Formats: sequence, structure tokens, C-alpha cells
Amino acid sequence: MKMKPHIYVVLSCLLVAVVSAQPRPMEREAKPAAIKPAPAEFEARYEGGLFGFSDKEKGTLKFDDENQRLVFLGKDKLEKFGIPYGSLLVVSPQSTSVTSNTGNVVRNIPLPGAGIAGTFIKEKRRYMVLQFNDPDADARGIVNFKIDNKELLDSAIDSLGKKAKLTQRGDAYYRPRPVPET
Repeated sequence: MKMKPHIYVVLSCLLVAVVSAQPRPMEREAKPAAIKPAPAEFEARYEGGLFGFSDKEKGTLKFDDENQRLVFLGKDKLEKFGIPYGSLLVVSPQSTSVTSNTGNVVRNIPLPGAGIAGTFIKEKRRYMVLQFNDPDADARGIVNFKIDNKELLDSAIDSLGKKAKLTQRGDAYYRPRPVPET
């Protein structure tokens, strides 16, 4: 029995499909470079969460290692509040992707397709989220700070987690519950 040449082409294509569909070993992600320590002071925007401070405000976060606390300085460079390292429960990053101001403008242009195109113009907003026990109000709180730079956010979380002697889990830090005595 003699095969026709077009059958060889079909068989070759099937062989290629079968070979390329075989499982491959999982590619390992490159280990991230060591995170640099955060500067002693850096710009951040307070987004809310602390009892008694409801206004959003640009300012500076400062590591006050002498008094073992993280301090927020307002735009007037005066201290607004401080959170003791020992009160911190969780320090974690959070990011959201939102339509940028440019995207909103483009979306509202009265041209066909502009509305759709505007929704694709996004920006990423990054936050440092601090969960803590408020020593003054005997309550738990969550404070959010917007930080524009991803590298700065990662280094600030890493530095704060280490200064507060928290345990790392992924890209966040937490304080383990104390083990009850039996």
C-alpha cells in the first residue's frame, strides 16, 4: 500500500501537535532582588482609617526608631499621629487598577468608540495598609497610606515589618497570636 504525499503532511502536523502538547517542567520564577531598606522619611498620602482623623492629606511617613513608632507628618511638617510598632498587627500592600483622569476625559468625548477606548486607560494605585490595636481607644483600626512608587511601597512594608518584629507571609507581615497556656 502506497501513501499519498498529502497524508505525510497531515501526519507530520499531528506529530508536531502531540509533541508540543506534552507537559513541561514548571518554570521557576526568578528570585526577587533583595529589598532595599526604606528611607527614614518618605512621601505618602493618608487615606483614612484612624479614629479622629477623617481628612485625607498628603504628608510624610517617618520611622521614629527612638520611640519605636511610625509617625505621620502633615503637609505643614507637624506630627498628626503616631502608631507604635508594638501595636501593629498586619502590614500589607494593596493595589487597585482604576480608570485614570485622562481615561475619564476620553470616555466622555462624544465620538464613536471613545467611551470604550477611555475605559482602557488605567492607572495602578498602591496602598500600605496597617492593621493595629489602637492603644488610646482600646479598639482595632485600619489605616491606609497611598504610596506612588512600587519599590518604595515594598521597601516601606519590609522595613516596617522588620522594625515591628512581625512575621513575614508573602509580601505582607503579621503578628502571630500568642499561644494560650494549657
